[in-house]
Amino acid sequence: MNMKVPVTVYAEMTPNPTTMKFVVNKHLLGVGDSAEFSSMAEAKGYSPLAEELFNLPFVKAVFIASNFVTITKTDNLSWDFITMELREFIKNWLGDAKEVLIKMPPKNVTTEETASAPVKEFAESEYDDAIRALLDEYVRPAVENDGGAIDFRGYEDGKVTVVLRGACAGCPSSTQTLKGGIEMLLKDHLPEVTEVVAENE
Repeated sequence: MNMKVPVTVYAEMTPNPTTMKFVVNKHLLGVGDSAEFSSMAEAKGYSPLAEELFNLPFVKAVFIASNFVTITKTDNLSWDFITMELREFIKNWLGDAKEVLIKMPPKNVTTEETASAPVKEFAESEYDDAIRALLDEYVRPAVENDGGAIDFRGYEDGKVTVVLRGACAGCPSSTQTLKGGIEMLLKDHLPEVTEVVAENE
C-alpha cells in the first residue's frame, strides 16, 4: 500500500524576477548539497523531477537544494499564470514519493556557454578554509533564502572567485550582493582579500 506523504509547498519570490523558489516541508537533498540543470539533456539520468519539469514549455532552468526547488522561467509568460501549476506539480510529485535526484550531477558541468572558455584551475591557498567558513556561516544561509547557492572556486592574488547558482545566477541584484555584501564581509575578516568576483557573471 502506497501511503501518500503530506507535503506542503509554498512559492516565494526571489530577488531575480525570472526565478521563483518553491519551498517544501521536507528535505530533498543533504544540507549544503545542490543540483542545477539548464536543459532536459543535463537532467537526464540525474533528476527525474527536473526532467519532468523541463517538459513544461515555460521552464528554462531547475535548481534543487536542501528543502527547495528554484525554477527559472522563460520570458513569454508571467508568474501569475504558472506559479499555481508548478506548485501543484511539485507537491504531487513529492506526495507520490517519486525520485527527486537519482545521483548528483558532476560539479563542473560544461554548458554550451562555458565550453569555449577553459575553466580556471585554482591552486590551494592558505586562506581557502577561512573563506569557505565565512561563506558557509554568513553568506550561504542568505543566498539559500533567496533560492540560490554560492560555491567557492578559489583565491588568488587577493581575488576571491565564487560561482553563483540558482536564483542568484543572472539576478539583477547579484552584483550588488557580491560587491556590497560578500566582498565587504570577506575584507572585514581577511584583509588579504581585495575583490570578490563571480565566475559566471
